Amino acid sequence: MPQAPLIATLVAGLGLAFILGTLANRLRLSPLVGYLVAGVLIGPFTPGFVADQALARQLAELGVILLMFGIGLHFSLNDLLSVRKIAIPGAVGQMALVTMLGLLVTQAIGWPIGAGVVFGLALSVASTVVVLRALQEMRQLETDGGRIAVGWLVVEDLAMILTLVLLPAFAGVLGGNVNGANLNGANLNGNDLFTLFEPQTIWSALGLTLGKLAAFFAIMVVVGRRVIPPILHYVAHTGSRELFRLAVLAIALGVAFGAAELFGVSFALGAFFAGMILAESQLSQRAAQETLPLRDAFAVLFFVSVGMLFNPMILVEQPLLVGMTFLIIVIGNATAASAIALMFGYPSYVALTLGLSLAQIGEFSFILAGLGVDLALLPEAGRDLVLAGAILSILVNPLLFAALDRLTPWLKARERTIATQEGRAETPELAATSLTDHAVLVGHGRVGSLVAETLQKARLPYLVIEERQVIIEQLRARGVDVIVGNAAQPGLLDAANVASARWLISAIPNPFESGNLIEQAHAINPRLEIIARAHSDAEVDYLKKFGADLIIMGEREIARGISDHILSRIDAPAAPVADQSQNARQVDSKPMAG
Repeated sequence: MPQAPLIATLVAGLGLAFILGTLANRLRLSPLVGYLVAGVLIGPFTPGFVADQALARQLAELGVILLMFGIGLHFSLNDLLSVRKIAIPGAVGQMALVTMLGLLVTQAIGWPIGAGVVFGLALSVASTVVVLRALQEMRQLETDGGRIAVGWLVVEDLAMILTLVLLPAFAGVLGGNVNGANLNGANLNGNDLFTLFEPQTIWSALGLTLGKLAAFFAIMVVVGRRVIPPILHYVAHTGSRELFRLAVLAIALGVAFGAAELFGVSFALGAFFAGMILAESQLSQRAAQETLPLRDAFAVLFFVSVGMLFNPMILVEQPLLVGMTFLIIVIGNATAASAIALMFGYPSYVALTLGLSLAQIGEFSFILAGLGVDLALLPEAGRDLVLAGAILSILVNPLLFAALDRLTPWLKARERTIATQEGRAETPELAATSLTDHAVLVGHGRVGSLVAETLQKARLPYLVIEERQVIIEQLRARGVDVIVGNAAQPGLLDAANVASARWLISAIPNPFESGNLIEQAHAINPRLEIIARAHSDAEVDYLKKFGADLIIMGEREIARGISDHILSRIDAPAAPVADQSQNARQVDSKPMAG
């Protein structure tokens, strides 16, 4: 082992991940494949250099914290509450169904019931990191399926915290070893603010855990809203980008660590709620950008650390069980989650997005499997199967999302055809607008809401097409003309009176949905000026093909704005030094656009 294990682990992990990730990308595979293989190569089950597993896991935890903090910055409390009706019963139902599947498999091979329960639960909890990375890469985070998936993950995290508390208490009943078991198991260190109130029964352990969760949420909502945003605003007005970046990292890591140490909440959940509180601040966009480089680097180390746990020999020794475990994780979770979403009346493409998001397992599964082995509930072979299933499911997940991306337009068209054949048109919501020479704004998210503000200030007539009920209610309360639904569904563009409109503004992030919308609108009104957003040159070319007149790409507009400002200053008289300093401070204190 080198004298500097931390540096050696970082160099070996990031260096090998870069090489193999680049190779995987060259072979048209997800870079995640390269990161996982890098972990296998520096793990204890392959010859050569062996990195420090404990250090790798802690470094990976930093990536989880920063990733969840970043997601929280783009997710409001209203977004979380808006999906509670499906996320709570859906997550519980999906976990129960997959746990039953795992129990059936273990009963067939002769394992005791306790082992089956732990094994099944470990296969039912999706990896937060994998889900969020996939949703971000496919730009599905702001869609219905993405919002439901995030809410679903929060419920699963809470359920696992309760499981880690109650499992030691039930170990004796399930046939395990209760010696040294701590009822207060949610905090793996067993050292939090409530240690003095050590529970003596199962019910007191459950009550204490629920009390700690309630205390944490109350503090974050009541105190966090009054403390975190003002701190960042103060630091932003100092004009120091270095201090601002340091403040963001200190808040993200500090809240996550405090949540785990004081309240027994997972690092990921603590960081998510810290980000969600900060999302209400105008500085949330800038905070997200400042944490992005570290977030990506440490998220890579998460996948490397997962690869280090994998023993490739399990594929040779237990191929049938590995295959069954993989099928339960991928097919079982995806089918259960998709079926529940369909039962709640969601379209097939939303249900599939949700199902594929949850078709893998990760960090909580490893913790639960390790605890099961420690309590003599789960044999070590069970932990190896969980790890093998996790690796394989993470490898195949990007491929499933790529297939979904190609399948989504067909699914949406099929939904519209079926709705038309069955006469399920939402006629009360499709009453035609009386507006003419107006702007039709599709999507009222981060980009759409800023456009709407501009239209409002300019007193230009406009209407919004939106699917999210929370936003719809807010807009209607302000007297904004809103049409509910997906812009591509039959009759909706007619109801928006696109034939007499002046502009169509597509502010939705999905290029396929936007392309379909532009094509339909251009056919209805060839004189319509169509403006759309894009994230890459490929998306710009794609949307141009369907008839968009102006396509805005964030990076280009930032560069153009900076360039225009410099050019406008060439012939202008120099401003006083004090005024220039003040302007610099004002610009630095605002969130960056894009």
